[in-house]
Amino acid sequence: MSETLTLYRAPYSTNVERVALALAHKGLPVHSVVIDYADRSAVERISGQPLVPVLVDGEQVVSDSARILEYLERRAPDPPLFPREPADRATMDIFIDWFNRVWKAPPNQIEAELRADGPDRPLIAGLGGLMQERLSLFNALLEGRDFLFGPSLSAADCVAFPFLKFALVRDPRDDELFHRILDEHQTLTGAHGALERWIRRVDALPRA
Repeated sequence: MSETLTLYRAPYSTNVERVALALAHKGLPVHSVVIDYADRSAVERISGQPLVPVLVDGEQVVSDSARILEYLERRAPDPPLFPREPADRATMDIFIDWFNRVWKAPPNQIEAELRADGPDRPLIAGLGGLMQERLSLFNALLEGRDFLFGPSLSAADCVAFPFLKFALVRDPRDDELFHRILDEHQTLTGAHGALERWIRRVDALPRA
């Protein structure tokens, strides 16, 4: 392990923001290496693959945002991002797996359709409707809670926030297609008060 971590990142990356929230929560010093999407050679050299985030800690090189969150928890257990009780930890692991495998499937599929010749517009509309419907699930989960799994920030918040925030906020300089999809197909209504408060609460937290 090294005293200062190195994080390979790119502007506006949702997966990088997951790690940036976690690093700030744990108060860990980090040196950032910002890559250009047009030139991924630096991150490919260090990790053998082109995607960010990548975390370097001495001889340890960790890619994939969910794996990085787990690594940070082992490296600096306090303040925690994961529950200590096995059953509660399993519940959070299931949530994170569901978010990454199930929740992210519709926006990923919409992006693939929009990049294809002759996008299937009815399919896109249906997938967008599913994204909108799922906002109610998150709102219900947040009723009576400040964060997704209780009174303090957790890995679940780090995982979900960078994607759900587009229901309320998007940097006008951010024109990535995937982020425009998240913006277009998620709209907060008066029925999403708890979710809106959570987005504003997490958005106000520091990032590394």
